Amino acid sequence: MRVSTEWLSQYISLSEVTAPELARRITAAGIEIDVIENRNQGIHKVVTGYVKSKEKHPDADKLNVCIVDAGLDEDIQIVCGAKNVDAGQKVPVALVGAKLPGGLDIKKAKLRGVVSQGMICSAKELGMNDKLLPKELQEGILVLPEQTAIGLPIEDVLGLNDQVLELDLTPNRSDCLSMLGTAYEVSAILGRELVLPDPQEQLFEVSRAAAEHISVAIEAEEQCPHYSARYITGVTVGTSPLWMQNRLMAAGIRPINNIVDITNYVMLEYGQPLHAFDADRLPGGGVTVRLAREGESMVTLDGQERKLEPHMLVIAGENGPAALAGVMGGLHSEVTDQTVNIMLESARFDGGTVRKTSRQLGLRSEASSRFEKEVDPAAVIPALNRAAALMAEYAGGAVHQGVVQDGSDVTEKTTITLSLSKVNKLLGTALSLLEVKTLFSRLHFPFGDAGEDHIEVEVPTRRGDITLDVDLIEEIARLYGYDNIPTSAIEGETTPGSLTKPQMVRRALRRFLTHGGWQEVLGYSFIDPQQAKTFHSLVPGRKAVPLSMPMSEDRSVLRTSLLPQLLDMAVYNMNRKQPDLALFELGNLFHTEEDQLTRQPEEQPALALLLTGRQGMKQWNVQPQPVDFFDLKGAVESILHYLGVTSDQVKYKADEPADYHPGRSATLYADTPLGEVKLGTLGQLHPQLQQDKDLEDTYVAELLLAPLYELVNSTVVYRDLPRYPGMERDLAIVVDEQVEAAALIETVQKHAGDLLQRVRVFDVFKGSKLGEGKKSIAISLSFRHQERTLTDEEVSSAVETAVAALEQSFGAELRK
Repeated sequence: MRVSTEWLSQYISLSEVTAPELARRITAAGIEIDVIENRNQGIHKVVTGYVKSKEKHPDADKLNVCIVDAGLDEDIQIVCGAKNVDAGQKVPVALVGAKLPGGLDIKKAKLRGVVSQGMICSAKELGMNDKLLPKELQEGILVLPEQTAIGLPIEDVLGLNDQVLELDLTPNRSDCLSMLGTAYEVSAILGRELVLPDPQEQLFEVSRAAAEHISVAIEAEEQCPHYSARYITGVTVGTSPLWMQNRLMAAGIRPINNIVDITNYVMLEYGQPLHAFDADRLPGGGVTVRLAREGESMVTLDGQERKLEPHMLVIAGENGPAALAGVMGGLHSEVTDQTVNIMLESARFDGGTVRKTSRQLGLRSEASSRFEKEVDPAAVIPALNRAAALMAEYAGGAVHQGVVQDGSDVTEKTTITLSLSKVNKLLGTALSLLEVKTLFSRLHFPFGDAGEDHIEVEVPTRRGDITLDVDLIEEIARLYGYDNIPTSAIEGETTPGSLTKPQMVRRALRRFLTHGGWQEVLGYSFIDPQQAKTFHSLVPGRKAVPLSMPMSEDRSVLRTSLLPQLLDMAVYNMNRKQPDLALFELGNLFHTEEDQLTRQPEEQPALALLLTGRQGMKQWNVQPQPVDFFDLKGAVESILHYLGVTSDQVKYKADEPADYHPGRSATLYADTPLGEVKLGTLGQLHPQLQQDKDLEDTYVAELLLAPLYELVNSTVVYRDLPRYPGMERDLAIVVDEQVEAAALIETVQKHAGDLLQRVRVFDVFKGSKLGEGKKSIAISLSFRHQERTLTDEEVSSAVETAVAALEQSFGAELRK
């Protein structure tokens, strides 16, 4: 919103307050001022003049010799090259010694032998934005109205002794999208008296009733609660007065004609958009406010044909839509030079409806921007009367008696009870009830006592942003001055900031894997519906979540597994000669139990791993080895160990998860306080899937992080480095082929005693010498005591106990 200080001073005295000081105080009260624009760009000694005669230059076809009366003792001679200069015009004249914007100094000169004693100026030469002038004045000299007096300083005539404040308004302060709303704000800030125009006093109505000529009706009451109109006859369409044009240009609006200029002027003054129809181009004189009908279209003022949709609100006559409500008028009912009778509209339109129409059609105007933020319901009729009075004064129109309207401008008053103690508690002040009342008086908010320590405040309709007592407290704070609110130390308990356990676990996983040579990837959360059917065993029985507006068919559902895109990335790298890959991704999976989604889908954080190719680099003495299932299993076990998850908390089951190799895969289960839960899956890709993807042997794993969060032990235990030597014993145990090595290790750990530090399998052997269905597992046991050297007898006793337990539990035999 551009606010002219000259215009603002009509409502409130700005004496002894400079524009920079006013901008500082408005900004301090909560409305930022982006720019202070001085309309006088450096004009000195430029006056209004009258061209008495124009003759062709004797030696130049494109120059004219003009005799100009500039209010001096004698006429002056000026050589002018403008095409539109002519005798009988009132024009701006830069006298000898004048200064113009851009550092131009006017001197007495000879042009092709003819003396020139000044310069007739264009708007651009005066530093004005010529794009805001009527098109016929954008080129050539600026022609002033005929009634302009001669010899006046041009800055006074064109209102250039003015400074414009550009307000950067937030959406809740739409009250300041008008000069009167800004005047209320400045009055409260400065504590000065406010003088408002009374449109009813300026309005003179003829005896004939407007209702005899026009009628209005509302069909769409939700979209238009109030519509009003006045009927004005006998207008003469011409130019608006210069003072009005100056104020419109200061606000950034181009003057067009007196009728349109008055509607724009009142819109800027009251914040209430208006529209003038040529009443004779509305058959029957009646309009209906309704929603557009299927297949309707209309030509708007910009000459474009607009196809309308049923959610768009229109002002319709007998022949169809005449205007897009709150957005733009129609071409067929616009005011032209031949217009004589006017139907003047003022209404309240639903902001959401106007916004949707404006955005869909790409039509944004000063009117739509105000309706979008909701106009003041109390300004509808005053703005209508104000515009009608101006049309009577400056267009010679006769205003017919009465306002023709439908709907109601009555709105429920907002009354808020405010506690003084709450005000002082929240602001940290010690304001008295009298001081608070004084601030509300400056805001022009009616108030009354509501018991001890309480005040009842009535919020004017122009301030729709105030609905709660804390909103009133904010008004008190900004008028009292944020700088005047005392500082105080923060009281209360404070806690240091920290990461949540899930955040710590995810960071730990990223750190561990990236330091271990794995590369993190980021995949789309959207995948192909066919991909959503793979790797579904991790969360069985759940459905994929479809997108209502997908960007493409292959990105039309939310992912149910991280592995499909991890495989796509492997294929992408393989095709670019990067076969050795160790990739991981941390992300969310999305599932639902519903066929028709009615609530938010369930999100589950997960970790996915992929290994393929070879491990290590080719060297002269070492050949790289292809990765296998145990490399992946080792990576998973390393992750669990790093997170403090012990081996007895996790179990592997060879239950052949879907899309994995049936003989080289497993499912991980975790023991939690709530029982056994599925932790993840790992293994080689199913041969068919691997062939379809044209991949080498590829191994993948996917772990759910939610149960892992419960298992993680983040406690770090420090202990002394061992000072005494340890002892190791190796055992070769012959057992049935079905016995798992993990079961043997668990039994040894349970029975070998406290001296045992580590158990690991270092060899597995099968052969005919062992017997049918038998295998040999070689186990290494490490023993140590922290405070002394172990004896052979202690270690041998522990080993014998472990072997006995193995024999009893599995029928194991020591291999000879």
